[in-house]
Amino acid sequence: MTDHAHDATAAPVDDLAAAFQIEGWPVRGRIVRLGQTIDAILSAHAYPEPVAALLGEACALAALVGSSLKFEGRLIVQAQGDGPVRYVVADYDTDGHMRGYCRFDEDEVAAASQGFARPGARSLLGQGVFVMTLDRGPDFERTQGITPIEGESLSLAAEHYFQQSEQIPTKVRLAVGSVVTDVGVGWRAGGALIQLIAGDEARGSTEEAWDRSRALFQTLADDELLDPTITPETLLFRLFHEDGVRLEDARALVAQCRCSRERIAGVLTSFDPAERAEMVEADGKIRVTCEYCATVYELEPEEIAAD
Repeated sequence: MTDHAHDATAAPVDDLAAAFQIEGWPVRGRIVRLGQTIDAILSAHAYPEPVAALLGEACALAALVGSSLKFEGRLIVQAQGDGPVRYVVADYDTDGHMRGYCRFDEDEVAAASQGFARPGARSLLGQGVFVMTLDRGPDFERTQGITPIEGESLSLAAEHYFQQSEQIPTKVRLAVGSVVTDVGVGWRAGGALIQLIAGDEARGSTEEAWDRSRALFQTLADDELLDPTITPETLLFRLFHEDGVRLEDARALVAQCRCSRERIAGVLTSFDPAERAEMVEADGKIRVTCEYCATVYELEPEEIAAD
């Protein structure tokens, strides 16, 4: 993976995840901006607006956390509960590829949306769990952290996760919205995260620095995270200009599913012949739709049976 930390001309300006450091503070952060990437993920499905927004938050969060991984692999952010949205999942791999989807009951979502500008994660997911899974490939066991869904947003669920699982004070901001640009209307998402680093004598009191950084971070507005005309550098300068802040290791993000014809056929071979026979449609083909990207695969029963 190319490191753009010292090459400002090569760094992406949108659809990116990057680290930032406030000069002299025991605080580290990350920022994510998603344009075409999140629009492709959300536009692949006719999601109701609250469901699309929830998935957008999950994708921004997956990129925020996943882009900090020091190994090749995947980070999967998911939440599931007994509410109108049964399941939301966002998948980030260390090449910057992203995908995600939601499973929901449309009537229940409509009912939950009445009287709300946009129902939050708790209203949509109900009682349930927030899960982060690290997948380092077939040679390693997956590691997973699970916490209850608390608060009305995925950002609060993530803060609770870091406090419970890693004892790292963390603040998270996530924003998703439909934005009008020169090329039309499209989904955008943004996110930012700050964490307290264990202090040392040279850095001084971590508590004071954390209080100040949190106060500044709280001034970050949703429209600033979503506005494509505001660069990440400008955004960070607005927040921390008095102390100096630098952007590091900006990585490009792109919507890319992991499905393929071969992978779908491989899954179908695990079904017994009688089950596969029930899948055959009137024209003699088996059709499978990828839950993530909505691509429809047409397969002949013979080609599956022959594998």
